[in-house]
Amino acid sequence: MNREDKLEAIFALQEELNRQIGIETGSLDDEGRERWLLNYARAMSQEIAELTDSVPWKWWARYQKRDLQNARVELIDLFHFLVSAAQVLGMSADDFFQAYRRKHQVNRERIAGGYRQKDPDDSRHV
Repeated sequence: MNREDKLEAIFALQEELNRQIGIETGSLDDEGRERWLLNYARAMSQEIAELTDSVPWKWWARYQKRDLQNARVELIDLFHFLVSAAQVLGMSADDFFQAYRRKHQVNRERIAGGYRQKDPDDSRHV
């Protein structure tokens, strides 16, 4: 995969995996899109919890151990569901990348400006 666009490859692999388990994200109606977006959001919440449990976050508990390998696995699981959610919203790898770049610029401008006040319109173009 030296010269292949890696994000394009990830989106293609995820689409293939979704199809394998019976989910055609490109052919969902509005109700199906909403249902699967919620499914993926819930799955991401669970993966974030599992990622959190991979590091000792309970400052009061002495028994915890860090498991950075498991943290990596949970992060990838999270990314699987994130890409699926993007596909449910009709986003291609290029759409995702362009939206990331626009939002990245918004974040940079917020930081440069001190981000003292929330502007609900500063991300509408993303």
